[in-house]
Amino acid sequence: MTSNGNCKYSCATATETLEWIRASIDFINPYSFFWESHVVNFLTHELWKAVDKEWIDCLRKEPVEYLVQIPSGFVQDHWPSSLKKFITTSSSLAFPREQADLEKVLPNMQVALLNAVITQGMNPKKKHEIEALAGVVSSVARDVETNTVIDVGAGQGYLAQVLSFEYQLSVIAVDSSSHHGTITHTRAQRIKKHYDARKHKSSRKMPKTVTCCVLSSDMLKGLLAEQDTHIDMCCSSVLLTGLHACGDLSVTMLRTFLECEQVKAVVSIGCCYNLLSEEEEETKDDDGMCGFGFPLSRGVKSSGLHLRRNARDLACQSADRWRGLGKDESLHNFEMHAFRAAFQMVLSKYFPETLTTSPTIGRQGKAFRRIITNNVEDRCSLFEKFSQSAMHRLNLNNNKNIDFAGIWKKAEPFYEVIGAYWSLRAALGPVLETLILLDRLLFLQEQGVEAFMLPIFDPTLSPRNIALIATKNNKRL
Repeated sequence: MTSNGNCKYSCATATETLEWIRASIDFINPYSFFWESHVVNFLTHELWKAVDKEWIDCLRKEPVEYLVQIPSGFVQDHWPSSLKKFITTSSSLAFPREQADLEKVLPNMQVALLNAVITQGMNPKKKHEIEALAGVVSSVARDVETNTVIDVGAGQGYLAQVLSFEYQLSVIAVDSSSHHGTITHTRAQRIKKHYDARKHKSSRKMPKTVTCCVLSSDMLKGLLAEQDTHIDMCCSSVLLTGLHACGDLSVTMLRTFLECEQVKAVVSIGCCYNLLSEEEEETKDDDGMCGFGFPLSRGVKSSGLHLRRNARDLACQSADRWRGLGKDESLHNFEMHAFRAAFQMVLSKYFPETLTTSPTIGRQGKAFRRIITNNVEDRCSLFEKFSQSAMHRLNLNNNKNIDFAGIWKKAEPFYEVIGAYWSLRAALGPVLETLILLDRLLFLQEQGVEAFMLPIFDPTLSPRNIALIATKNNKRL
């Protein structure tokens, strides 16, 4: 097995970034049948027919361990040359995800080792993210000579508290949930008692919590102006940050950075690309929310590219996690996709009106794995149980004498094909995410801003690991 994961492109300048974007668009356009579709429609829309038959015939008998590594750029020597070219080209267009040596890239970075009190409630993934991001934010804040940080989409305040108590920064934690704000404040009080006990006169301030649903850059600028009236919090020079700020929220942070003079830097890690607004999907509404989450840059807008929901959802997937799946987990993954695609046939035949609502049945994998593990049954019986569970979740009446066995009989011949299709489609996921991120980077570069992207987390722990960092009057970058 070989891999060609070396990226051949650079994004150090707007010209280079645009070249990378254009190469990516030229590559993905012929494969729109992959990224405009969804695996749930694999059987109802006969999606395999759009794929090169030589590819499908080759992959349908390959070990599942080979298939799940396709999105990471791995190929087999005996595969068709056109298939290998598709996989390796996808890999070469994806932004490198391996965690950077942060102290080498950011020489003034100091990572605080977090104690058990401040990490209480954090799972290993969250602790890893907070430790790395807090160090990066502190480093960038020193570069732009600011002591005030706005944590957008703060959740329960983990990042805000570490920045406050470990890095002595003044932090405003902004979240749309008042419940999160209460948790943040209560948790910060407990942590402050711990630090006060260690030092008789602790100078550490608790993060200030603000409940606000940030829908536009104007709202965020208004929030900054409001906070600047408080004598204990100076917002004349601030850094904006957000750990996995969902959908348009990450974009709103970038717009605010450009439009608001006092915002000197932004450190943004986005997620939930499926929730981005896209230009052809939305217009300005009465609340004053304007602008779209994609595309942002003039370069991508001029290309006429529209990704739409299925493609943006594909951009959220994780090649690094798939690569680490064992044989049993991989087989289970493909089995769930096969059952879901066959269930779409149930909906199409017996509940066609439900299909118009694009039904979501949620993840049944973990609960259903227990059924598969503890019962030796054929796939037809398992498919019926899967369908019954899905119908229950959709509140569908099971009085229609559904012929589950007949539907599975039609679906089963394609059971071994769906894994191949899923893997080939997934190979485009990292390219699509790269396109979305490069669009954001180019958006900043087109305004003359120095910005760069940096993978700051271990991608196997935290797949959305790329930070977009931009500064004004940066003395080092």
